[in-house]
Amino acid sequence: MAVPKKKTSRTKRNMRRSHHGRSRLQLSTCPRCHYTVPAHTACPNCGTYHGREVIDVLKKLEKKERKAKEKELEEQEHEHEHNET
Repeated sequence: MAVPKKKTSRTKRNMRRSHHGRSRLQLSTCPRCHYTVPAHTACPNCGTYHGREVIDVLKKLEKKERKAKEKELEEQEHEHEHNET
């Protein structure tokens, strides 16, 4: 079995591990609802990805929650259209 001849110093060990650090998460905003989401990910707020609805966000909500969410999404769309003109 291979055994190291000398103890690896803290400096050598840490230099070896220098590439193990995590990079920051790249965040972008959803063009539809302006919610902050990770890049290349469907928006959990409105369920869209590249302008298409890929997740039905209202499916799992109860009736009261669904109505409130629909109203919120409509207001966001109306506000977004108002800002573009």
